[in-house]
Amino acid sequence: MLIIKKLPIILLFTLCAGVSLASGAQESRTSTEDAEKDWGVYTQLTYVNQWHNSFRAPYAADNSMDSASRNNQTADITLMIGRRIGRQGELWLNPEIDQGFGLSNTLGMAGFPSGEAYKVGQNRPYPRLPRAFFRQTVNLSGENEQVEAAVNQLSSTRTANNLIFTAGHFSVTDIFDNNTYAHDPRSDFLNWSIIDAGSFDYAADAWGFTNGMTIEWNQGSWTWRGGLFQMSEVPNAKVTGLHLNHRSMVSEIEKRYELNGHPGKFKLLAFVNRAMMGSYQDAVLLGQQTGAVPDTALVRKMDTNKGIALNVEQELSADAGVFLRISSNSGQKEAYEFTDMSKSISGGVVVQGNRWGRSDDKMGIGFAHNMLSSDAKAYFTAGGMGILIGDGKMNYGAESVLEWFYSFQLNKNWKLSLDYQHAANPAYNRDRGPITFYGLRLHAEM
Repeated sequence: MLIIKKLPIILLFTLCAGVSLASGAQESRTSTEDAEKDWGVYTQLTYVNQWHNSFRAPYAADNSMDSASRNNQTADITLMIGRRIGRQGELWLNPEIDQGFGLSNTLGMAGFPSGEAYKVGQNRPYPRLPRAFFRQTVNLSGENEQVEAAVNQLSSTRTANNLIFTAGHFSVTDIFDNNTYAHDPRSDFLNWSIIDAGSFDYAADAWGFTNGMTIEWNQGSWTWRGGLFQMSEVPNAKVTGLHLNHRSMVSEIEKRYELNGHPGKFKLLAFVNRAMMGSYQDAVLLGQQTGAVPDTALVRKMDTNKGIALNVEQELSADAGVFLRISSNSGQKEAYEFTDMSKSISGGVVVQGNRWGRSDDKMGIGFAHNMLSSDAKAYFTAGGMGILIGDGKMNYGAESVLEWFYSFQLNKNWKLSLDYQHAANPAYNRDRGPITFYGLRLHAEM
């Protein structure tokens, strides 16, 4: 049933990963000699194959998901190179090669089923530089703590209370809206509205990255984060140049705690986007006056969109934890960068496999319930198009997603995951679907 059309690129990735593995092995042999290395070099590769069944669809438009059975693949390989600058500074570059497309060219659902699929794609491998950033830590007070080396992080010693500054080209969600159990489409859930707060319309180009600067203040069991980011000049487009004419401001407060001896986190995030954006209501009104399909591009002006997101994670035992996200934005303006969503609630549970004798395996089950505002409903019902959705008309119903994944740890570096998703009312349309998605993911880190 699974058709792998791009096997040669995966073989190429494997060869590249093998070279990196040899380099990583040499570094691990010397890690005990120097706890704080001046260089960090890592490689990751991820291949995702997704397909869906044919489903009921009495009508369709430009942004509809293809109702015939479809199969698509995405693949990427990334080299993460870090260099220590001074005592507490780090410079990281992440050159990457991508290939492939999301299902239906990443259209047809607000909670799209693959976080490894971008809004653009190519049949042939193409290079990118998704991350190029500098991070500086400033010690304040408290006991010294050891920071372990990891991807995009050099080992270091810092005080418990500190400031961390980051600037450059990276993803807003590298810093904000993190969650231990649902945030990484390369190793846990895949659905957009489960790995991120669905209504958090964060600044990003079509691949999910942008220019920005952030500050994090860690003090005891609290952390405050603030960020200023560049938005694209046109919704869902490339971020070009270096300016803040179109900008996003993000603030997040985090509280760490223990419940019955098990750690948990509570985060509250707020964002304000300022850019040339269209009002759903203005677009519908203009469409009625001209007898045309509403189009937010025709009514854009410098305006503001605001939103909030609640993010909770709680360990239940040493090998299990739960998560919950609730997010909302004004719902009056067009979605600008992420996806067409006014409100969303998602959550789930993740369990490690030691309960059944496979300690390095992982299994998760999650859900998302995504909604539109009344203004957005009127716009899409009248035939309007958004970032990811637009069926020409709409019989509104909340978009609901159920996802299950199981990740097999094949060896120290390689993981193979199975993924299942069931979506009701795709693109908020009761007249289409439901859709069942099946996924296979191969991932390696070295």
